[in-house]
Amino acid sequence: MREYRTDELAEAAGIPVRTLRFYRERKLLPPPRREGRIAWYDDQHLARLRTIAALLERGHTLGGIAELTAAFEQGRDVGQLGELLGIGWSEETPVRLSPEALADYFEGEVTPENLAASLDLGYLATDGEEIVHVSRRLLDVSSALVREGVPLAAVLETGRLVREHADALAALFSELLTTHLTGDEDAVTRLRPLAKSVVEAELTMAMDRLHQQRPPSTGPQTPSS
Repeated sequence: MREYRTDELAEAAGIPVRTLRFYRERKLLPPPRREGRIAWYDDQHLARLRTIAALLERGHTLGGIAELTAAFEQGRDVGQLGELLGIGWSEETPVRLSPEALADYFEGEVTPENLAASLDLGYLATDGEEIVHVSRRLLDVSSALVREGVPLAAVLETGRLVREHADALAALFSELLTTHLTGDEDAVTRLRPLAKSVVEAELTMAMDRLHQQRPPSTGPQTPSS
């Protein structure tokens, strides 16, 4: 197996040395073999870097790649991650379900129409006899809303509308960072948590404003005599 110094590995992977070091800091790469002060990498490190590049091109985040890498490293070669994550997962945790388990989450709501809408949104995919939900958080929230009495069809339609706004917000922040941090290849990925914090804060304040604008409840009215 060939070994590489830091600059040689970066050149072979087609990335700057600083990006390689950034990946090391994020624990996306296993530690190199040390020989004194020299770090030696091998072909497995190169394969990992190429996988990371492929997943980033598909829209995955470094946080999601790190989480999924850790999950699949036990017994699976990291080079398989690109095939395993073909749906386009990001930092969300996917969930594998049997058809029966999915029906238990949404009792009485797993209709052909709702399944088709979920597949169209990319929430669901199939892997052999299993169903894969793209996000544990979305699965839990959707199930909770259905248990509260909101029809699953309405939840999915709202999800579609939210995605349109989310895409617009993502484009807004991406343009902000690429415009003002020209040449910083990792800016969007590195500063992604800041964008998420802004969106969460603004959404919270917007819901507060909406609640304050509602007229106070006067309670049940009794007919006058």
